Amino acid sequence: MKLNYKELLKISNLISISRILLVFPTAYFLSKINENDFYRIIVILFFVGAFVTDLLDGFIARKYNQITEFGKIIDPLADKIYVILIVFQLFWMGEIPIYYFWIIILRDVIIFFGGIYVSRIIGKVLPSNLLGKITVASIALFLLFVVGAGNKMLWVYNMFLYVSIFLSFASVVGYSVRAYENIKWVKENKNV
Repeated sequence: MKLNYKELLKISNLISISRILLVFPTAYFLSKINENDFYRIIVILFFVGAFVTDLLDGFIARKYNQITEFGKIIDPLADKIYVILIVFQLFWMGEIPIYYFWIIILRDVIIFFGGIYVSRIIGKVLPSNLLGKITVASIALFLLFVVGAGNKMLWVYNMFLYVSIFLSFASVVGYSVRAYENIKWVKENKNV
């Protein structure tokens, strides 16, 4: 895929890029959440900001016909960068278990490199699907709960933890099936 400068400057894509920039202040304040509850509130506000930009970039892209190949890459990449940073930092701080860290990291790595592989074969980027968006939302809810309440309410913590783990596995299976179907369709129609 060639990067088109005009695609980069679409408002929807600039909003996705701004989500990547939110990583830096989020990381800074996240490292301080055990010092003062005020920092927890700031991190939660950054989470909300990242969520709003995620909704907004897709809405603007669809409403103003700004859907681009670059946007199909930068939007989920911004999500992955933001989530991976938070997962890494919370793991480093001892706030989440090691198995959760690896499940989320491996999910994103598999989907990212799988997406590159599929894009090379079919010649376009597969956009995110509903299951992927629900999975990212469940991971975000768990991380939001960890930052906001820690494991003070263990049953809620466990509920968010296990739902996001289940959806993480389901989304990898879902992306794999969709990738297989798209590759199969392209190969069948090349021969026609």
